Amino acid sequence: MIEPHAPAPTGPPRTRGEAGRSQARLPVRPTTGRFLVLAGVFVCAACGLVYELELVALASYLIGDSVTQASVVLAVMVFAMGIGSLAAKRLRCRAAAGFGAVEAALALVGGCSAMALYAVFAWTGDWGGVRSGGPRCLLVGFSLAIGLLIGAEVPLLMELIQRIRRQDAGGAVADLFAADYVGALVGGLAFPFLLLPQLGQLTGALLTGAVNSVAGGALVLGLFRRDLSRRGRRLLLIANLAVLGVLAAAAVLVDDFERAARQAVYGGQVRVALRTGVQEVVLTGGGPGRPVALFLDGRPRPTGRDGSRYREALVRPAMSGGPHARVLVLGGGDGLATREVLRLPGVERVEVVDPDAALVRLARRDPALSALNGHAFADPRVQVRTDDVFRRLRQTHRAYDVVIADLPDPTLTSSTKLYSQEFYGLARRTLAPGGRLVVHTGPVTSRPRVLWTVEATLRAAGLDPVPYRVAGRAPGSARGPGGSAETSGASRDWGFVLAARDRPALTLDPHGPRPRTLTPQSLRADARAAARTRVRGLKPSTLVHPRYPD
Repeated sequence: MIEPHAPAPTGPPRTRGEAGRSQARLPVRPTTGRFLVLAGVFVCAACGLVYELELVALASYLIGDSVTQASVVLAVMVFAMGIGSLAAKRLRCRAAAGFGAVEAALALVGGCSAMALYAVFAWTGDWGGVRSGGPRCLLVGFSLAIGLLIGAEVPLLMELIQRIRRQDAGGAVADLFAADYVGALVGGLAFPFLLLPQLGQLTGALLTGAVNSVAGGALVLGLFRRDLSRRGRRLLLIANLAVLGVLAAAAVLVDDFERAARQAVYGGQVRVALRTGVQEVVLTGGGPGRPVALFLDGRPRPTGRDGSRYREALVRPAMSGGPHARVLVLGGGDGLATREVLRLPGVERVEVVDPDAALVRLARRDPALSALNGHAFADPRVQVRTDDVFRRLRQTHRAYDVVIADLPDPTLTSSTKLYSQEFYGLARRTLAPGGRLVVHTGPVTSRPRVLWTVEATLRAAGLDPVPYRVAGRAPGSARGPGGSAETSGASRDWGFVLAARDRPALTLDPHGPRPRTLTPQSLRADARAAARTRVRGLKPSTLVHPRYPD
């Protein structure tokens, strides 16, 4: 990243006297000064990568589709770094002052980026989809600004280290790149294993900004203070103190900010809000006249009237087409699908596999949620495992009569592998003779290609699929991001696919308890409604070639 003392090709040649004067102005020996500059490179690189990962993580949570958001952040930031490097060439004559100003600005912009993104998201009611222009524009803006500032570090640090000791260009660049890459490694590991789990996204970004400000200010004011005028030192000190003051104030208020933002997103009835190792879980309502609503990573799970409609449509047709003594529920850590399974006679064993142990504990212990799921996880026939769904399905050697995939939307990058041909091949292997698999595919009216991509993928895995759709989610049935089901972009229907080795019958068990929302006639109409949305010629989705549209 930097040449210690080789003359810059674009700058004026430096005389021996100038080099000597620069070296003499250092308050420490050249070896110590060079070490301090490399340490500054290390810290700045670590902070820069944390900002980048913070933007990717928060944008993926707020907007969705982590691949798209990561690509946007990386592409814009790398482009901006090149522009910033070119722009900083004009500051090389005042490298110390320029570097100090750049680090103060980077600390402020990077440290406050997460709070700004979350604030725009929470108070504009913009929850992804077609209305996600606000968060996406802000994401691009922060990526551009942070990239410009990170790029400006390179020529300025190169100029500063040149003033310490002459070194051949190749050796200087190697040393600086080594410090930069090691710093990036530390920042990249610190974010997922320390900052995110221990401090959270907002506080982690603020702390990173503070470290960035202290490191940049200390390097300039301590090592290169003689390169600045008295007025310049005073201004740089005031700027860094102001940045640290803003970051400290934001850190003190971050808990109140999060509570206010959650109320703006979910309404004023938030009872439980926790960040697990898998997702953010928010539970609202549960008091008198306040229906329970569950949100996983901001996306509402069907509860209340729509919850009954959704889970009857998911569970009843699969349980009615043959034997159903042994049932495997994939996902469903809230216990609601399991409750529907246990309503039917003849169920002997239910195995639930969900990756989120905290959600399972909440479903067991929270009075409102456990009452909603009928204390399903306390039933002796139910065995709950907290494990990766794909891994568990790959390792199991049991056979099941019914496999119920109550999984997140297939368009989410983290869920795409659970809707792949390989995954359905594993599910097919676990089916007992006459066994059935049912899959939720998300809304049909707005995204019919997803339903029919799932259908094509199941067919490619050797199963015979029968799609159907069920209307639901009446306006006002659940508050969501932005304050209501209307503003949250909630869908008006759900798609499902029932599949088996031989074509399954889409029917309801006449001997079981009567569903509250389904009839045999409505189920046949649901299948016809799904057939009218058919999209032909779609290819199956695989692990290496996911095909679910955003």
